[in-house]
Amino acid sequence: MSRRFIAILLMVALLLSLGLAGCQDSQSDNSWKKVQDKGELVLGLDDAFPPMGFRDDSNNIVGFDIDVATEVCKRLDITLKLQPIDWSQKINELNTGLVDCLWNGFTITEERQNETNLTTAYMKNRQVIVVLADAPYQTLADLAGKKLVLQAESSAADALASATAFKDSLAEVVELDDNVAALMDLEAKATDAILIDEIVANYYIQKKGAGFRVLNESLADEEYGVGFRKADQALRDKVQETLEAMAKDGKLAEISTTWFGKDVTTISK
Repeated sequence: MSRRFIAILLMVALLLSLGLAGCQDSQSDNSWKKVQDKGELVLGLDDAFPPMGFRDDSNNIVGFDIDVATEVCKRLDITLKLQPIDWSQKINELNTGLVDCLWNGFTITEERQNETNLTTAYMKNRQVIVVLADAPYQTLADLAGKKLVLQAESSAADALASATAFKDSLAEVVELDDNVAALMDLEAKATDAILIDEIVANYYIQKKGAGFRVLNESLADEEYGVGFRKADQALRDKVQETLEAMAKDGKLAEISTTWFGKDVTTISK
């Protein structure tokens, strides 16, 4: 048997083994079937993140993301189960199986793309500075030597870490459990400013009325997506397909208009 013939046989064997491995990987991804069989999708969220997911005056969890996820589950003929989690432990909660996805203003970052299997972006966002309406601050430079509050283990923390010159100019940075606590700190004048998602800031200012102001300068432009475990491609794809269908038939725009007064979603646009 010639060396060339042996080389061809080895190449064919290698290609066959790769093909079989691919089939096995595809077959082993039963993430959608697991959710379908149990009849529910467990959604992990920070329940103090208005207007994406938060508790209303009756202590019910409501929000834009909640309404969208509810419609997705309805179309997939499964039940939505809301599971509030410690947002600073979100990746652990996902990977240990406590939740099936992270869906609550989950910012797409390079790190999260490495840690999770993300849908395409469905909404844009910015990290902005909020101050009291009568505060003298107009620019980031005006906050030199001042105190800033933000949510721990959030995209705001990532944005601040990247803005090294601004961070170094601050006298103190305090991380709290959630954005509502940060806003309450600002309202109580316990801090000079907070770093927060623009979506949350605008909603809070709209509800509270006068009293707060967003600086024109932002720290980062962002997008929101839904995060799944890295191996859960089938489940991710089911949700992605449903979101795209909702964008196409106008349901996504309808939900957005209910919460924001207009369609701010970005799927298929």
